Amino acid sequence: MTPTTPPATLSPPARKRRERILGASARCIARRGVRGLRVQEVAREAGVSSGLLYYHFGDRTGLLTASLEFVSERAARYASGEGTEGDALAELRSSLLDELQDPPEVIENSSAWGELRASAIFEQGLRAPLATATREWVDAIAERIGQAQEAGLVPREIDAPAAATTLTALVEGLSNRWLSGSLELAEARRLLDAAIPRVLEI
Repeated sequence: MTPTTPPATLSPPARKRRERILGASARCIARRGVRGLRVQEVAREAGVSSGLLYYHFGDRTGLLTASLEFVSERAARYASGEGTEGDALAELRSSLLDELQDPPEVIENSSAWGELRASAIFEQGLRAPLATATREWVDAIAERIGQAQEAGLVPREIDAPAAATTLTALVEGLSNRWLSGSLELAEARRLLDAAIPRVLEI
């Protein structure tokens, strides 16, 4: 079942409630994983009725798909490379390193993303939306690499999509090790920062 109410058709108060529900869902996924996610728990966390969740998202799969989109959009905001305008390489570096930082929202977001990715092995319904979200992230990084190539900062022979796939996969792996306590945050950031020029051959 698909969500019964497209976000664009909602009133501003209803959109705010929807965002609150998705924030609650991301917190619950980060805490308990996808397998432990219960619609009733998300409703309690958001301070709404279970019926309102079904109204907005149709069913649990609809809620998970919308939560994945919410997590992806939130990551795009805090990993935007802001403050580095005019320097394509600095913007690329910042957008990758910003995925590895310790404000609670980023930790929650990264944890939820990792749980959603791991659960796609078992939850067939998550695979297509996860593939779409991953492709959008890779495309965004590839576009930044292309901009750095246009500026003469990265060799033109570098395959931008392949390099973007490598770098985003590295971010995910380092993030998982950091969040699971196998790697210190500073070391994860150092390793990523050292890998960027190697992958881009600069």
